[in-house]
Amino acid sequence: MTDAVITGTASIDSMPVVLALMSFSFMGGSMGSVVGEKIYRTMMKGLQTKSPVIIYATSGGARMQEGIFSLMQMAKTASATAELDRAGIPLFVVLCDPTTGGVTASFAMLGDITLAEPGALIGFAGPRVIEGTIKQSLPDGFQRAEFQLAKGFVDYVVPRSEQRELFRKLLKAHGVSGGGK
Repeated sequence: MTDAVITGTASIDSMPVVLALMSFSFMGGSMGSVVGEKIYRTMMKGLQTKSPVIIYATSGGARMQEGIFSLMQMAKTASATAELDRAGIPLFVVLCDPTTGGVTASFAMLGDITLAEPGALIGFAGPRVIEGTIKQSLPDGFQRAEFQLAKGFVDYVVPRSEQRELFRKLLKAHGVSGGGK
């Protein structure tokens, strides 16, 4: 990989989708200028082709080595989600372990449907930072996918082996057919 995300197109039961797949193995999945641009272009490709967008997010946050340029990606990607929404193009986000920081604070929590993988850590700041700030212990499972589901931040917790079938149903429910929306 040359950065923390790869993008492309695919189909699920002949229904076209545009994909972005983040990788934590590249600099902790941090979102810098390239990642932000590729996520943005993925959403614009969905807008242009009227195809649903699926993003698998995993990240430690914004890439601090790039300073303000990485932080600008939060606004850029969040504005792209609004463009998809205005056009009625579905955005599905899958939160993988971990999804934290600036990625969570931007596009990762703005999907039409938000899925999470079982046990995934999902939040802005990590549990140790929060405990240190509030000087209290956090509840068991705090910021894990199941906790986020119970609190309404996630729509479904789904193991990867069941995601294709769920996406098939979600795409059909959103009116997607074999030739685009």
